[in-house]
Amino acid sequence: MSSDSQASLKGEAAVHSSAASQGPPLSPATAKAPELPDELIQAGWSKCWSRRENRPYYFNRFTNQSLWEVPVLGQHDVISDPLGLNAAPAEGGDANLGNGQRKRRSSEEQAGGPNSLKRAKAEPTTPISPGAPGVKPWSDDKQGATPAQAAASPAPAPYRPAVVYWDLDVQTNAVIREHSPAEHLPPHPEIELQRAQLVTKLRQHYHELCHQREGIDPPRESFNRWLLERKVTDKGQDPVLPSDCRPVISPSMFREVMNDIPIRLSRIKYKEEARKLLFKYAEAAKKMMDSRNASPESRKVVKWNAEDTMSWLRRDHSASKEDYMDRLEHLRQQCGPHVTAVAKDSVEGICSKIYQLSCEYSRRLRHTHLGLLQDPPTEASEEEGAAAASATLAADPSPTPSRLVYCYPLRLARPSPPLPRVELHFENDVACLRFRGEMVKVNRGHFSKLELLYRYGCIDDSRFEKFLSRVWCLLKRYQVMFGGAANEGTGLQGALPVPVFEALNRHFGVSFECFASPLNCYFKQFCSAFPDTDCYFGSRGPFLSFRPVSGSFEANPPFCEELMDAMVTHFEDLLEQSSEPLSFVVFVPEWRDPVTPALARMEASRFLRHQMSVPAYEHEYRSGSQHICKREEMYYRAVHGTAVLFLQNAAGSTKWAPTPERLAELAASYRPSRAAQPPASPGPAQPPADAPSKAAGHDDNNNDGGGASPRDKMKERP
Repeated sequence: MSSDSQASLKGEAAVHSSAASQGPPLSPATAKAPELPDELIQAGWSKCWSRRENRPYYFNRFTNQSLWEVPVLGQHDVISDPLGLNAAPAEGGDANLGNGQRKRRSSEEQAGGPNSLKRAKAEPTTPISPGAPGVKPWSDDKQGATPAQAAASPAPAPYRPAVVYWDLDVQTNAVIREHSPAEHLPPHPEIELQRAQLVTKLRQHYHELCHQREGIDPPRESFNRWLLERKVTDKGQDPVLPSDCRPVISPSMFREVMNDIPIRLSRIKYKEEARKLLFKYAEAAKKMMDSRNASPESRKVVKWNAEDTMSWLRRDHSASKEDYMDRLEHLRQQCGPHVTAVAKDSVEGICSKIYQLSCEYSRRLRHTHLGLLQDPPTEASEEEGAAAASATLAADPSPTPSRLVYCYPLRLARPSPPLPRVELHFENDVACLRFRGEMVKVNRGHFSKLELLYRYGCIDDSRFEKFLSRVWCLLKRYQVMFGGAANEGTGLQGALPVPVFEALNRHFGVSFECFASPLNCYFKQFCSAFPDTDCYFGSRGPFLSFRPVSGSFEANPPFCEELMDAMVTHFEDLLEQSSEPLSFVVFVPEWRDPVTPALARMEASRFLRHQMSVPAYEHEYRSGSQHICKREEMYYRAVHGTAVLFLQNAAGSTKWAPTPERLAELAASYRPSRAAQPPASPGPAQPPADAPSKAAGHDDNNNDGGGASPRDKMKERP
């Protein structure tokens, strides 16, 4: 199939497959082809017509495959037998290979003999996006135009990004068990705007509570980490606001706020700074014990240590910086337990209040959202619908479909309502989308990427009528999730460099990202945090709910301790249950003082096949704000080492073994492509050798002293 013909197949397939349920596929009156067998239709195949080639072809809506010939179940069909276990022998020995695997084998064979040519012709191809990035696909001007009219009115010149940070042509090797559509409510700009206002209000409440109750600013990005940590255990229905978590008191928020009491400790560079910090800590600890309901014994211990420290400061003016830091560490050890005991109830009150407000906001938002999807908007109608669904399941006890299929984007069970108009205009290389005065921005390169992902992943909007509204919801969601301060939240979306992804795909068969988003993904197969907004752009849903049977995966999680620990549990569960080739290449910070539980568990896992370390400042990450930042700000140096671990079952280790040659290629791809110049920004910096230890609560990742230990910090921009 030529590249020109491929360019027209995707759009035609989307239009024709959506019309298949109402009648036969569109085709000239002279070409009346027989209907497909029921088993092929059940497997996702539909017959379409190629206007360019003037002949029929067959398209699979589950896998985005297209064939000129009638599909054959059990041979080329990856839906009924994705692992090729039941496939009939094919010429050239490729029957047991999926579409992506055949594609890679064909590209690796340099000699073009007759057998390889025959195999290439029989290989199913994947239709690519019609049109070019930058051409507005949601315009109706050329709908139904004849070829002559199209030739007379050529499309405008396409926008081509100067640099592309993704490869959406890589086919998946991830196999899952077929599942039912998800019950998330479809996104709507009105609801997303209200959610943004409520989350912003909740952030303000958190800031006010920290000031009023403890006299401190909230630890930097602790609210973002709270959202991440809560979603690990949250069983509520809102995609952002936690509403059903146990325990109610967040360990992450409690730990970080407590770490900044009685004062926030920052890194020290000079002797005078160390002297002032020691004095301020002693004074704040004594004042806190006097103003709180502390026990006489605790008040006595803290008062004695604080006065002893002040007396030492008054009489010793020749102490070195190291002396001051040692004295501060000793004071924290003596006073810390008493300060924690007296502040415990207050800090727990902060955590509990924020959670209760989140529950209330979540309930209010869902009621409003349901009002857009049904009439009248009552919660009783939702309960009736749930009861009807339960009755249906009771009447039909058939189990959930368990066929093995190549992974496909998550689908929502509820149809999307009509969406309001979103305005689009371009300012140089930035696409600006506006709804009710609220503007979100994305550079044109990533806007084109979202368009391509939408073509691949969306099945209910072939005319792109809802595209701009869904892009606005997507951008607003991530903007709200990560906060509005400069560089805030960019670490949550930090990604590996492009050469690393290329090496992972070439040498370890990686075709799937476990933690990504439509904005920063490299492959078109990925898991992300928000299934409702991201599913239209190819997301397979949250990774902790994703259960692959086989495949090779890359995992670079946000650096949240609770999330990383849950990730390891999920890895071991998947590797334990599957006998098919399954591999996870995991990238986590190499924090050793103390070691994170997730890293310790992976190093002790029986599925660990190899571990390598990439030193600090000798490798890069792609910025979490890559969809809006300047090109020269796209990469930043990692200020901590990165541990790369290969977790594989026996079959995965046989197929994608981390051999010395492959590991050497991966290490070489990690080398920065430009001179080492740590950019100036409010991110992490390397702590001095004589800085207080992490156990003392000093912040080694923020110049402003965020108050949390480095393992509590996410990947942050330096």
